[in-house]
Amino acid sequence: MSTALQADAKALAAWQDITPLARNNWICWVTIVKKVDTPKEQVERLVTQLKEGVRRPYCWPGCPHRNAKAKKWFGPKKAKAAG
Repeated sequence: MSTALQADAKALAAWQDITPLARNNWICWVTIVKKVDTPKEQVERLVTQLKEGVRRPYCWPGCPHRNAKAKKWFGPKKAKAAG
């Protein structure tokens, strides 16, 4: 995601202009996916939407910010696997 933002000055400026919570929402939106290929598509869409002035992604039904049951994505197993 960082590489895509660095490659597009307008998208990077928009990224730097949004709040940390909005950035977190975008990161969550890009990373919480089921298919392996989806994050690449999400990053491309992130760059496009930031350039269009979209400041936050829509919240999908499984979004941890919207659904307490979706917190499983951020549980101890995920943290240990990432670390």
